[in-house]
Amino acid sequence: MPNSVYKIIEVVGTSANSWEDAAKNAVLAAGTSVRDLRIAEVTKFDMAIAENAVVSFRARVSLSFKYEK
Repeated sequence: MPNSVYKIIEVVGTSANSWEDAAKNAVLAAGTSVRDLRIAEVTKFDMAIAENAVVSFRARVSLSFKYEK
């Protein structure tokens, strides 16, 4: 898109079920306070572990949105 400017933020979503759900949760949560989200890129996956068991999946997501003047 010519003459467009986008800002990129990074958020982390979590889920007890999967990395896919964690990424979706990140986008849904960011969408409640950021308008006009455009692209989501998952940049990192990890898991939280307690007592030798996975307790949550985490997805770090870079999100872009159109910059407004």
